[in-house]
Amino acid sequence: MIANITESSLYRIINPRSIAFFGASNRFTSMGTNQLNSLKALGFEGNIYPIHPKEKRVLDLEAYQHVQDLPEVPDLAVMVLPTQVVPGVMEECGRKGIRHAIVVSGGFKEVGGSGVVLEKQLLAVAERYGIRFLGPNCLGVANPHHKFNMTFLPFEGRPGFIGLASQSGSLITQMFGYLRRFGLGFSAGISVGNEAQVDIVECMQYLAACPNTRVIGLYVETIRRGRAFIETARAIVPHKPIIAYYAGGSEAGRRAGFSHTGALAGPDALYDGVFRQSGVIRAHSLTELFDFCSALGSCPEPGGNRVIIQTHSGGPGAAAADACSRSGIELPALSAPTREKLAPLVPHTGSVSNPVDLTFAKNPLDYFETIPDILLGDSGTDGLIVYFLAPLQSIRRTMQAMGIAEEQLPELTEKLFTDQARALSKLIEKHQKPLVGFTFQGYNELFVRTLLDHGIVVLPAPQRAARAMAALVRYRQLREKIRSKAVE
Repeated sequence: MIANITESSLYRIINPRSIAFFGASNRFTSMGTNQLNSLKALGFEGNIYPIHPKEKRVLDLEAYQHVQDLPEVPDLAVMVLPTQVVPGVMEECGRKGIRHAIVVSGGFKEVGGSGVVLEKQLLAVAERYGIRFLGPNCLGVANPHHKFNMTFLPFEGRPGFIGLASQSGSLITQMFGYLRRFGLGFSAGISVGNEAQVDIVECMQYLAACPNTRVIGLYVETIRRGRAFIETARAIVPHKPIIAYYAGGSEAGRRAGFSHTGALAGPDALYDGVFRQSGVIRAHSLTELFDFCSALGSCPEPGGNRVIIQTHSGGPGAAAADACSRSGIELPALSAPTREKLAPLVPHTGSVSNPVDLTFAKNPLDYFETIPDILLGDSGTDGLIVYFLAPLQSIRRTMQAMGIAEEQLPELTEKLFTDQARALSKLIEKHQKPLVGFTFQGYNELFVRTLLDHGIVVLPAPQRAARAMAALVRYRQLREKIRSKAVE
């Protein structure tokens, strides 16, 4: 484990102060130009030096014909160049004194034949000069906390807590908008490409030491250093959760992975065993990967697998109960003191079984504070799954019927939702138990957005909420298992 993140050999690849950029031009269709535009768009605060044989300025930045002409030795070289010239450019960077690089260019090992030879040449040059590099055949890094986005799409959203190491580069860029919808973002997204030198294990070590990273996500097509992966993960898991999605388990997945990065994937059962030994939680889809990251990066750790479901609609509650049962989550009966406390709050048409189904609360605001406070306070529960429904137009019509002027509705509705979200957030902190919500409302609706802005996990289906809660339970079990073995 790295004690200080600045000690990582990846630190200046992910947090550069200055960059030499090879392959950008004033032609807006080129890959390098798009990547340099992304870098500028996020507001990178260091020096950027485009290297171009003809252009005097590239994207309004002063350009240089040769790397040797630069007024300083940059922390990082980025190469988006024809494959054949990359080893020679790496040599020039080494002579200049540059010791970190990102090689975006493809056409190396993943295509076989001469590409394999070129990758060996590239690696030999880097090792001769002591250069650490990502790639080749990668998209680099997105580190929004450092205003550093090397990918070809502009960064969307805000800095977050998910550290992703991915053997697919474009996956990182395609997740920008997806994560933004859930109120999430990357602490760092690292594309490793062919892993000629820096691999997913070294990225895990960096993310373990990263103070902005609460949870580590992995997109895996192959694990090249199995023992190192297991040992590294087992050292990390007691301190941070790791979730992995493995895309090479089927025959079609193996073929796709090999053509993508030259990865030789193994059978599904083998990776099940590797993840189990190392304490890594396996996700079975990309959606699940980020659902689990959301819950594990946001929620307190549960004491066990006993969960109460709170709903005001029988159907969603029953669906959540079924999903919990299928995910290994226990739904205990409420204790007598808890039922007694709920009695004055639940109408006779409701139920104080589990799920707790209010049908229609006597005081709608109780749903967001008094009732979850009672449920989380039950000594027989380890967590709470809540069904959220707050249709904006219905609430505003009710306010109008109460005599509130139309022009006041937006402000009062926003305040109402903010108060509800804040109350739930405080309850999670008070009880130190996880609360995972689900809804069928859109993620662009004000109430859902307000919940997400207050750090409350809200997923778009009861099945996803149940599996996320199960992942929280699984992490506790894995962590305890690893700790107990370390003591033996």
